[in-house]
Amino acid sequence: MIQVITGSTRRQRVGHHVAAWVAEQAEGRHDLTVERVDLAQVDLPLYDEPMHPRLRQYEHEHTRAFGQLIERAEGFIIVFPEYNHSFNAALKNAVDHLFHEWSDKPVGLVSYGGISGGTRAAAALRPVLSSVGAVALREAVVVPSVGARIEEQASGRRFSPSPENDEALADLLDALVRWIPRCRSAAPSGGE
Repeated sequence: MIQVITGSTRRQRVGHHVAAWVAEQAEGRHDLTVERVDLAQVDLPLYDEPMHPRLRQYEHEHTRAFGQLIERAEGFIIVFPEYNHSFNAALKNAVDHLFHEWSDKPVGLVSYGGISGGTRAAAALRPVLSSVGAVALREAVVVPSVGARIEEQASGRRFSPSPENDEALADLLDALVRWIPRCRSAAPSGGE
């Protein structure tokens, strides 16, 4: 099972529309099951654990609950914006809350923003994911000028992907399917 994680928590965000498209495409495949995770709903406080997450000695219920949520996934697609040439603080906080729960799992990146499409944010996120042992995949989706791709429809606002977005997401989903068994077999046994 993979999780599609909406990284933005702003009230006026568009990322949840992009994440809905990602999840719908993944759910349409026979080789993936999908769980949607929205960091705005998870609502983690700023990291407040007294011990390093590598020790897994969580004092707070919000950290234990988030750890259980993330641990059950075999891989992730993180949908996130670019803020000031980097990724957003809520996403950094979520990654920093845990260690082993991210480790040895593939992560696909779907970045969005203005003209750069979040590429600088993705470049900043890759080493952070690596530091918790996650495998940031080479395949990625970049959505430039995301605001122009949000359309008003009778059912509400929706993300309207470009043909390049559709192709990049198909490649990313294929990569996740390939990497999940590799990471599963490479993960240490015994839970850590």
